[in-house]
Amino acid sequence: MILLSHLLKRFVKTGTLTVIDADGKRHLFGDQAEPRVTFRITDKKLYRRMFFNPDLALGEGYMDGTLQFIDCTIYDFLYLFNLNRRSLGAHPLQSVTRKISRTFRFLQQHNPIGKARENVAHHYDLSRDLYALFLDVDQQYSCAYFEDKSDTLEQAQLNKKRHIAAKLLLQPGQRILDIGCGWGGMALELAQMEDVEVVGVTLSTEQHQVATQRARELGLSDRVRFELRDYRDLTEKFDRIVSVGMFEHVGVKHFDEFFNKIGNLLTDDGVMLLHSIGRMSPPGTTGPWIRKYIFPGGYTPSMSEVFAATERQHLWVTDVEILRLHYAETLRHWAERFQANRDEVAKLYDERFCRMWEFYLACAEMVFRHGSGMVFQMQLAKDRHAVPQTRDYMLASDSMMAPSSW
Repeated sequence: MILLSHLLKRFVKTGTLTVIDADGKRHLFGDQAEPRVTFRITDKKLYRRMFFNPDLALGEGYMDGTLQFIDCTIYDFLYLFNLNRRSLGAHPLQSVTRKISRTFRFLQQHNPIGKARENVAHHYDLSRDLYALFLDVDQQYSCAYFEDKSDTLEQAQLNKKRHIAAKLLLQPGQRILDIGCGWGGMALELAQMEDVEVVGVTLSTEQHQVATQRARELGLSDRVRFELRDYRDLTEKFDRIVSVGMFEHVGVKHFDEFFNKIGNLLTDDGVMLLHSIGRMSPPGTTGPWIRKYIFPGGYTPSMSEVFAATERQHLWVTDVEILRLHYAETLRHWAERFQANRDEVAKLYDERFCRMWEFYLACAEMVFRHGSGMVFQMQLAKDRHAVPQTRDYMLASDSMMAPSSW
């Protein structure tokens, strides 16, 4: 416990952390003020692991049940963590560890064709029943758009699809590509809004099957098709390209490849809308626990990294919108639905999986509520004249969109 106590003394400067060790002894850290958090460690091996790799060991301890929160929740701890995150990063060992991680981050984000499919399958080929237990009815697994905090999750996800459609300037007869189409909700929505042809691509076998079935059930198979393939294999031209929640799986090393491909796939007057998680802080790395258990190969970029890549590929960034707290609210809804259906999730998997998912949803929400997480919507074009010179068309189109049939 000596090493861990040394770390925690340097870490907790604001608030109070009480740690009950495996022998029942209490250790107090911080300034004795609010917020107050207490956890118990039941496995002595966790002391050393938390000292050398706190991000990974904390999550694994929670999953295994060897780290237990007492009279508080994981959200309380993560709030305390965010208040003190800079002091943790300033610890000599953690500072060195993070520098090493940044040096080798290109290996962590290596997503060539083939490996990318393997990484996607790790998360998205889980049981369809799991996602149905906490997502909205359209199974939108990305940030919703809350025009009002009282919006239901279903309404906010519909808002998101309408908001994106407004930025795409849909016209009859257009050919649209949806990169990372998920379970097909965005592509099918666009086809119902306008007489367009949509091609959706995904690397998830499960998502491909579900999306194809949905298109058939809606009678849209003649205008909407889904393909199990990497976007990099496409050679067709499209008037519009949309990508929602996929860019986080590209990796910085592949940004130029991504935007170069976008330029090749767009018609000369084409428009793309990229919806992605980002960070308001400088470039960094993906946390080891998230990288190992949730999104292998994933990374949320800083805007400086994205802009640099679009500039190198000579694409016009015609509009950018930053969504700050929308994902925090989305994750709150997901977590509440997950807890309401926790027994069903345990039947699908097991208790350790439930705790893993709880930790994931809680960490993600707190990153957007108190950390550096945000979502950006970036509109791109090859020609500066591809979109109107003012944003008025977005507002007009957004307000005129008919409600979804989902």
